[in-house]
Amino acid sequence: MTRATVRLTMAQALVRYLCNQFTVVDGEKVPLFPGVFAIFGHGNVTCLSEALEAVKDVLPTWRGQNEQSMALAAIGFAKAKRRRQIMVAATSIGPGALNMVTAAGVAHSNRLPVLLLSGDTFINRRPDPVMQQVEHFGDPTINVNDAFKAVTRYWDRIVHPEQIISSLPQAVAVLLDPADCGPAFIALPQDVQEIAWDFPEAFFEPTVHAIPRPRPDRARLEEAVRLLKTAKRPLIISGGGARYSGAEATLAKFAEARGLPIAETIAGKGTVTHDHPAHVGPIGIVGSTSANALAGEADVILAVGTRLMDFTTGSWSAFSADAKFVSINAARWDATKHRALAVVGDALETVSELEAALGDWKAEKTWTDKGKMEFAKWNTMLDGFQKPTNEPVPTYAQVVGVVNAKAGERDLLITAAGGLPGEVMKNWRVKEPNTFDCEFGFSCMGYEISAGWGAAMADPSRTPIVMIGDGTYMMMNSDIYSTVLAGHKMILVVCDNGGYAVINRLQNAKGGASFNNLIKDCRVKEPFSVDFAKHAEAMGALTRRVESLADLGQAMEWAKTTDRTTVITIVSDAFTWTPGDAWWDVGVPEVSDREQVREAHSAQAEGRKKQRVGV
Repeated sequence: MTRATVRLTMAQALVRYLCNQFTVVDGEKVPLFPGVFAIFGHGNVTCLSEALEAVKDVLPTWRGQNEQSMALAAIGFAKAKRRRQIMVAATSIGPGALNMVTAAGVAHSNRLPVLLLSGDTFINRRPDPVMQQVEHFGDPTINVNDAFKAVTRYWDRIVHPEQIISSLPQAVAVLLDPADCGPAFIALPQDVQEIAWDFPEAFFEPTVHAIPRPRPDRARLEEAVRLLKTAKRPLIISGGGARYSGAEATLAKFAEARGLPIAETIAGKGTVTHDHPAHVGPIGIVGSTSANALAGEADVILAVGTRLMDFTTGSWSAFSADAKFVSINAARWDATKHRALAVVGDALETVSELEAALGDWKAEKTWTDKGKMEFAKWNTMLDGFQKPTNEPVPTYAQVVGVVNAKAGERDLLITAAGGLPGEVMKNWRVKEPNTFDCEFGFSCMGYEISAGWGAAMADPSRTPIVMIGDGTYMMMNSDIYSTVLAGHKMILVVCDNGGYAVINRLQNAKGGASFNNLIKDCRVKEPFSVDFAKHAEAMGALTRRVESLADLGQAMEWAKTTDRTTVITIVSDAFTWTPGDAWWDVGVPEVSDREQVREAHSAQAEGRKKQRVGV
């Protein structure tokens, strides 16, 4: 029997396959790949672009301004969609491809899906070396696309059109795998993109994908139940995996019914609302005094969907030496860390089964009450930090408090690197689950504005509120222009504190002199302040520069009425920070001419004595 075939170029076949992949979100069948971010160059404009133009009404292509930023926008989209839909980012070869490597690192660290397609050199090598080709004298098979191997979950180079038949399904499987989720990269050599081949029509049949929900091993679950029942002071740590699983309501109900205090990681913030009865605040280095106090006393920690990075664990100093961990995670690697009892499985399924297996067990009321008491004290502290004063320059806490108060219940807060992650982790009071995105797995300066574009595209019914510092604005701001062009509105609040203020804080805290961080401490002819409002206005945004907290509140109210991206700038304090932090392990010089550095090294050595020994 002769199979039905269709003759297409490799690029055309790839695009047709993407157009026929679907998934189900909230009961509705939707495209698995709803769009492509692309910047075309000689490595993809003649073949891949031709294929994308033919389906532009089915698979929309959005023009980026920078390859890194458009891939970050794709990541922001995936995060806003809680990994249920996936964007594509396509570049040419050479510098365009390498610009995407940083974004791939963001996706890899944060376990987020994005499909990266890059042009490649010629497989036949006839025109070699082509423009933008980096040659390796001892290995001509290597080019810049090999750099993606370090920061992707799946990597392939298509050297024959037929290979996409096996490669694309494997890439999709990785993108949808809750345990192995991350970026998939496929290199597309220029000469192979153009080659026509008779593809089987069955390859393009519409396919509806479902994200798998692996259930936990029964014996491990029973062991977790036994261990939890021995706990006198149990604590839940909710991570990003709880949100991606859709376990928010289940975990919130479980924590309240069982009397377990629930703390949140950076990726997990927004699992519950700020005022949920079991909530005790964010944990770790940018955490609250309440959650960190409980962590220090907890005897059994139920870690749900978290990779337990150093900012969560206080570099593994936040817990008592004999505390025991039960780690629920879809990824075996994450579940097995630090001698934890690894319960490998989907967060929603595992918490549901854990709830059913616990019988009438509850945490002791004295412990539950302690969580409420510590959190009440923390909220009183927050009120004090956010209260307006007569100081001429407002603090981050005050600025965050005003923006938070003016935000709608469903508005999405987005930030990443710099001083704002710690300040919003502590001061932002989540009004509705899944309205908080702080990228800190890779702590990538530049993620924020691009992610705002992706998030606005993902859900036009809510407004992303992006908060950044002046350093991040200077590093990557071009997607302000992208959002104006595309009609995807966000509100951008720029806190101008004169440079890289939070890293200056760390520099000073470890005994170092202020050097090369704040503009005034850099090798400059004279300090100079950028007018960010005028700059953003030149890119088509509506803008307002404010001087006071009252003006900021009015500007936020105005920004919510505008029809396009709106940028508000305010000068903020570079030296006042919200306390609550746990200890953090960083390198401090063992010898130095500065007495402050020597003292800091001694203090760091003392802190390391509290660290939990493990792997």
